[in-house]
Amino acid sequence: MTAKSTMTLFFLMSTLLMASTHAQEDNTNYLSLDDVIYVAHQQSPDALIAKHRFRASYWEFRSFRADYLPGLVLDGVTPFYNRSISPITQPDGTIEFMEVNQSNAGLNLSLSQNIGLTGGKISLNTGLSRIDDFTDANSNPQYQANIVNVRYDQPIFKYNSYKFDRHIEPMKYEMAKRKYLEDVEQIALVATTHFFNMLQAQIDMRIAVKNKGNYDTLFRIAQGRYQLGKIAENELLKLELDFLKAEAAVEQAELDFENNLFKLKSYLRIKEDIPIELIPPTVDGFFTIQAAKALDEANYNSSTALDFSKRRMEAQSQVNMARMSGRFDADFSAIFGLTQQGETVPGAYTQPGDEQQFRFDFTLPLLDWGSARGRIKMAESNEELVLTSVEQEEIDFKQNIFLQVMQFNMQENQLRIAAKADTVAQKRYEVTQRRYMIGKVNDVLELNNAQIDNDNALKGYYHALRAYWRNYYQIRKETLYDFQRDMPILFDINDIM
Repeated sequence: MTAKSTMTLFFLMSTLLMASTHAQEDNTNYLSLDDVIYVAHQQSPDALIAKHRFRASYWEFRSFRADYLPGLVLDGVTPFYNRSISPITQPDGTIEFMEVNQSNAGLNLSLSQNIGLTGGKISLNTGLSRIDDFTDANSNPQYQANIVNVRYDQPIFKYNSYKFDRHIEPMKYEMAKRKYLEDVEQIALVATTHFFNMLQAQIDMRIAVKNKGNYDTLFRIAQGRYQLGKIAENELLKLELDFLKAEAAVEQAELDFENNLFKLKSYLRIKEDIPIELIPPTVDGFFTIQAAKALDEANYNSSTALDFSKRRMEAQSQVNMARMSGRFDADFSAIFGLTQQGETVPGAYTQPGDEQQFRFDFTLPLLDWGSARGRIKMAESNEELVLTSVEQEEIDFKQNIFLQVMQFNMQENQLRIAAKADTVAQKRYEVTQRRYMIGKVNDVLELNNAQIDNDNALKGYYHALRAYWRNYYQIRKETLYDFQRDMPILFDINDIM
């Protein structure tokens, strides 16, 4: 995506959002969590990588399917000239070295088809070749026409990869589709992390600025009270120290904000210097997830569950390969067709003769010192290792889904508690501050504790909000299911290709 289209997309979302939620008093762009995730899905580095990775898997699967579709090939030599001294076998069996001065040219067309179930190959061929002998000035060109022939090649006891690939390759492609969807949800997770990191920095900066103002006011009031002899010097010094810390905290908060703003822009690939302010997300309507439902959807939708089946079949394939290789091997081939030769092209196609060829090759190792048996045992041992590993991973996979669901279902109560704690802490601080300013509370430590509790409660609320949205997208990634809408997560392949 170009920089121009990036900015168009960015400003379009920002303008629409600002029109509905804010008065356009400045050029600040207000972004919600949905906005950040949308831009991340469109142009983040992870989004581009996920698309290219899926495209590679798509074309790999297309290539596999093409290998078992009819193929039409045209090949030839135009021409091959040979002038040399070569050994020529005479009719009586002797060999004489003679001058060779000739050229060959030919053209062949073949239609072939791999037969996956048997591992064989059948082809339909036709071709024409010409030989010119320049050693004899009176000789005429010779033409040989392979008018048509059918060839069949069949390995008999060899490993047939298609027997397993016809199951494994579709699995790999289906895994690629699921992995792409999981990558999309992972992008949402990463974008959510960057969003809340910057939002937390934004909140921290506001807290720091507010605390600086409050401590400045309190320090000025304390100076007046100290001059009137109402407070001790120790309390005045404590408030002055708090004010100095608040000034330093503002500078640190501004630095943290700029750092997280840079990271967010970098992930969204926004290169321009655009002022951004984040809108804290809300949760509209809590819902719970049934663990059994989540596990069923994860088994049906996730790439991890499909990978278990693929790895089992790959292990079986390796065992079958070991059993079929290095033992008795045999190949059979047969050709049936019509052929002719002549001094002219029409003559090469006149009154063709039958062409028949049969061939049977075999290999039988008589002594291999247990090499074949050793390969079989290693393959079988590896299969047992894979099966054991997959079995344990399946247990961990189910347990992880269960824990994710339990954690998500806890978030409603955790968020309500955090919101209530924030409200209570804020009210307590306001009451304590007012009482201190009118002199009814003289202990500055009580005021400090109320302020610290207020800040921590606000941060705790946003921490609970971050946990809720991260758990939400984590569940979506693990199950590839939208429980809020009660439907699987899908995508249109045309949007990627």
